[in-house]
Amino acid sequence: MASSVLVCNSGVHLLPSLRHRLPLPRSPLSRTPAFSSRSNPIFPSLRSASAESFSFGLTSARVGRSLLAPVCASASSPAAVPAPAPAPAPWQGAALKPLAASIATGVILWLVPCPAGVSRNAWQLLAIFLATIVGIITQPLPLGAVALMGLGASVLTKTLSFTAAFSAFGDPIPWLIALAFFFARGFIKTGLGNRVAYQFVSLFGSSTLGLGYSLVFSEALLAPAIPSVSARAGGIFLPLVKSLCQACGSNVGDGTENRLGSWLMLTCFQTSAISSAMFLTAMAANPLSANLTYNTIKQTIGWTDWAVAAIVPGLISLIVVPLLLYVIYPPTVKSSPDAPKLARQKLEKMGPMTKNEIIMTGTLLLTVGLWIFGGALNVDAVTAAILGLSILLVTGVVTWKECLAESVAWDTLTWFAALIAMAGYLNKYGLISWFSQTVVKFVGGLGLSWQLSFGILVLLYFYSHYFFASGAAHIGAMFTAFLSVASALGTPPLFGAMVLSFLSNLMGGLTHYGIGSAPVFYGANYVPLAQWWGYGFLVSVVNIIIWLGVGGFWWKTIGLW
Repeated sequence: MASSVLVCNSGVHLLPSLRHRLPLPRSPLSRTPAFSSRSNPIFPSLRSASAESFSFGLTSARVGRSLLAPVCASASSPAAVPAPAPAPAPWQGAALKPLAASIATGVILWLVPCPAGVSRNAWQLLAIFLATIVGIITQPLPLGAVALMGLGASVLTKTLSFTAAFSAFGDPIPWLIALAFFFARGFIKTGLGNRVAYQFVSLFGSSTLGLGYSLVFSEALLAPAIPSVSARAGGIFLPLVKSLCQACGSNVGDGTENRLGSWLMLTCFQTSAISSAMFLTAMAANPLSANLTYNTIKQTIGWTDWAVAAIVPGLISLIVVPLLLYVIYPPTVKSSPDAPKLARQKLEKMGPMTKNEIIMTGTLLLTVGLWIFGGALNVDAVTAAILGLSILLVTGVVTWKECLAESVAWDTLTWFAALIAMAGYLNKYGLISWFSQTVVKFVGGLGLSWQLSFGILVLLYFYSHYFFASGAAHIGAMFTAFLSVASALGTPPLFGAMVLSFLSNLMGGLTHYGIGSAPVFYGANYVPLAQWWGYGFLVSVVNIIIWLGVGGFWWKTIGLW
């Protein structure tokens, strides 16, 4: 071993005796002669053996060099260059600034002393509710996660019991909305959605505005027959609108949302609130308004009374709102003269309806029929939807795995139920009644004419809906108090009752949780939350002007005041 030679630069490791007996090959690692056919013409076998010995030695040299490279490098170079540090993994948690804003809102309000007449629990719940709303607006986390954290805070602080915090998960409305997403999955999966969408495009698709109006007035025609705006929006129009968007190349997540989908989703949502205001049977809470009217002023609002009073301002709103959104939030594709022809070609290519399309069609007809006539059969809207989904699951048109994959449905169910629970307990803890009484005393003490006083009451009633996740909850909490004060200040009682009833629907367009159709259309993810709220406020101003301005003249004409 002492006679062996180690050469770091070349990596050759040979015994001296062998090196003297065998000619060394010439290689990039050595200046000795290379093996050739003439190096040993007499002993070809030795030549072969020598080559094999060299090959083994060269392989050993490479291995040795790779093992000793760090040692040799450290010996020959003054300082080794350190390897660059790996880049840190990106933060996967909440957006910290929006999260801080949400928490700060709750903490500040929590520390403010309770006003006289408000219980500590009510004030604490208001702090948590507003912190949750700020979190839902700024979105440090997905909406369901923010709402779940709000519920957790209410339970952790003993503001609500666990049962109370999660009580709204037994409410039928969030489940009806989730079921609507499952129906939409089947509608699109079977191809029925595309078939119906192409039919609409073939008839109205040469103009984007015409396509929107066809959907708006179709929904308004169904409104008096289907008393659940959630069912109309989620079970019928959401699947259709999504199919139309996809058929026109407007998809979520690929930058084509503004091609058609953003405008169409927002338009269908805002007009669903308008059509709900036009008929006594168009929204589940409308009969509650009529009932509270009779209990407060002993006057009856019949179906015809409601429809006659609402028809003129309602039709004007249905015409103006889509056009307004078309101007301020325009789709990038406004006309497509070739679209009807292309749609007809697509329909021909699709051929006759498949078995799954027929099952889907029959299930939809059954479900819609139960929504229309369910009252006589004592079948409510959510029960009808569960029956329809059961048929789709049993026949394999939709699988349970696909339902579980509808993350938007479960996320919407979570945050909507959380807001319903918190808003409901704000009412139960007496905060809403305290607010109503405070407003009533303030307005009554101003000494204004009944018109101005009623105008102030209307605005306060309307925009307080930011604190409600249900029209029925808002009506139940504030309708009677505001109607009583309006009547006491000189407002014609029936006039005041009908205006508050109409606005109890229109105010649902303010947020993405204010009415049953809001989570449905917002959950399609075509419209960012900030734009949803911004355009919601703008449309609310336009609706108030139309309903109180033009509507006021109409109501004067028919003798309502």
